[in-house]
Amino acid sequence: MVRNTDFRKLGFVGDYLPRKCGIATFTSDLFGAVATQYPSIDCCVVPVNDIAEGYDYPREVQFEFEQQDLDSYRRAADFLNFSNVDVVSLQHEYGIFGGQAGRHILALLRDVRMPVVTTLHTVLKDPSHDQRRVLRELAELSSRLVVMSQRGREFLLDIYGVPAAKIDVIAHGIPDMPFVDPNASKEQFGVEGKHVILTFGLLSPNKGIEHALQALPEIIREFPNVVYIVLGATHPNLVREQGETYRLSLERMASDLGVRKNVIFYNRFVERHELIEFIAAADIYLTPYLEPAQITSGTLAYAFGCGKPVVSTPYWHAEELLADGRGALVPFRDSSAIAQQICSLLRDEPRRLAMGRQAYTLGREMIWSHVAHLYMNSFQQARRVRFDRQVKPLAIQTLDERPWELPKWRLEHLLRMTDSCGLLQHAKYTLPNFAEGYCTDDNARGLQFAMALEEMGLDTLEMQRATTRYAAFVDAAFDPEKRRFRNFLTFDRRWVHEDILGSDDCFGRAMCALGTCIGRSKQRSLQCWAMEVFHRALPASVEIHSPRAWASTLMGIDQYLRRFDGDRAVTQVRATLVERLVDLHQRVSTTSWPWFEETLSYDNAALSHALILSGRSTGEVAVQQLGLRSLQWLVGVQRAPRGHFRPIGSDGFHKRGGPRADFDQQPIEAWATVAACVEAYRTTEESSWLNEARLAFEWFLGRNDLGVEVYDASTGGCHDGLHADRVNENQGAESTLAFLLSLAELQQLESSLAAFRRAAEAAAMLQPS
Repeated sequence: MVRNTDFRKLGFVGDYLPRKCGIATFTSDLFGAVATQYPSIDCCVVPVNDIAEGYDYPREVQFEFEQQDLDSYRRAADFLNFSNVDVVSLQHEYGIFGGQAGRHILALLRDVRMPVVTTLHTVLKDPSHDQRRVLRELAELSSRLVVMSQRGREFLLDIYGVPAAKIDVIAHGIPDMPFVDPNASKEQFGVEGKHVILTFGLLSPNKGIEHALQALPEIIREFPNVVYIVLGATHPNLVREQGETYRLSLERMASDLGVRKNVIFYNRFVERHELIEFIAAADIYLTPYLEPAQITSGTLAYAFGCGKPVVSTPYWHAEELLADGRGALVPFRDSSAIAQQICSLLRDEPRRLAMGRQAYTLGREMIWSHVAHLYMNSFQQARRVRFDRQVKPLAIQTLDERPWELPKWRLEHLLRMTDSCGLLQHAKYTLPNFAEGYCTDDNARGLQFAMALEEMGLDTLEMQRATTRYAAFVDAAFDPEKRRFRNFLTFDRRWVHEDILGSDDCFGRAMCALGTCIGRSKQRSLQCWAMEVFHRALPASVEIHSPRAWASTLMGIDQYLRRFDGDRAVTQVRATLVERLVDLHQRVSTTSWPWFEETLSYDNAALSHALILSGRSTGEVAVQQLGLRSLQWLVGVQRAPRGHFRPIGSDGFHKRGGPRADFDQQPIEAWATVAACVEAYRTTEESSWLNEARLAFEWFLGRNDLGVEVYDASTGGCHDGLHADRVNENQGAESTLAFLLSLAELQQLESSLAAFRRAAEAAAMLQPS
């Protein structure tokens, strides 16, 4: 065990007190233990903030970064590099870092120039595709990984393919407190003479408190002097979303069960010294969690290590820690079993005390002073591995080594174009054009974009209001009798009569937006509304004739099936539309023209995108390959001689055997290409597709035929197109959303876009020498 070290400085990255969460407490405790055991080492903390105003941190916090601000992760890496930090100790949990599956943290890890030891507070048995990829890359970028249970180690080996030599198993640390008689601590809480059952931790529905409450009447019949203490504040995220609804429902349940006199809800995030006092007063610790998939529980570790008899449901950590009679396990959601085990322990004092003594003895290996030395061992091993690779801690990066940096989010123009009715479709320069009114096409795209922002954690209050208006517009556009969506609405709120059924393409875009709401939104009311309209419109999906409408509908179906993959009616519609696109390609394509139609017109890449997506989701390799081959041909057609992206112009399009129109180039073509190439990369993991996505996106930024920026960074809007001699000065909704949706695609793909380093090299090879 390492006692002496030549480390000068250690950096701790994660949540940190006074933020109210278990990871913050863990990081604070680990920092304190290491700093105490190794006083010669300079220890600093770099926490992640989940609120704009941050927290009133203690002096050891030397730098902060923002959960959803990707650039701040890179700045944090720069701080660590130039602060001469020898090793970074990172605390990882899904949900505390920004980006899809928390991928923003990868930006920091790729940029730091010292070894990283990552503690995994969650290791999922059945990760999503994104969660698996993030954890695998996290493992590659970390010199060592720490898990707190043997099961966590097994998951890393079997599910994620992490080398065994890279994994350390270090138990969750606990405070060092004496083994005491609970009765000696009860008086300060006014529960002297009572049997005390304790549950503590941030309150949320997955804790199963309702089943503990339902067990109380049976327990009270035999032990009327029982008191059940539920210690801990409601989880801050739950408070932000629902207020105290869950806690109040538990209090009402206690009243209905007639156990109010036997229940104490202590609604506060207690300090460590207070928590120790509560634990000391408990006769039994109870964790009635609802699901098995919890690899680590800090509250369980604390109670067990402090010598408390534990009754718990068999989630993974409890199953391992309480095996061989070290605690009592009861089935999930079984109030009667909880009551029986607690009564059994209360009846049998010798067994209860023996169980607590055994837990206390084992817990001596878990006290923070001992855990600090185990972590220092891991830090030393990480440093040796990193030194073997000859990484220079203060090395700086050249331009081609830096990740490709995306523009900042600017939503001012989108919100300027949004009024109480919805999204206006056109603008005169940057002024909303009331005379042209609204269309369902744009409001559906706006809703789709809003879902991307929500998923990335960037949905401000203003955007939430805009989301409601876009959804309400789509809802009003739907005609339940005809099962179609009207498209054009005048500024004085009248649907244009000639367009009473809307277009096929309008239908497809609405279905895409609805499916995206169902598959991605966390707002139950929005999901329920979208479900209702989606299913009412679904039968008309097979009546439409536009290939682009088929493609858009397929994209919406794919999003829908992310959440409801067993829906047979939706699956059958998908099969029908996929078959139609495949048949269309077979009838039209030739060796020199491997496309779906006789003309390359608008939104072309969407056709390939739909087949790549559907083929990947269904496992139909032939469908997926057809999408990839057709997209490969399309991006070749859309590449200028100098290597930049040149979309098919709308001033004549491109008929087979005829000349192609180079202008007017439309932003929607760039977006469609970005989205399709991103999906191709997700499917194949071939970096060439990232290069194609990059080329298409850079069209917005000035890498185009005129060398002018189509995206206007000063307004947040996007010009309506590229003419042969100038940019279209108007900044309408379709164009602005095309840029914003493209940016969202790239942000969601890869938080740091490090893979674009390889794509940048490939792009450079395309440039003339």
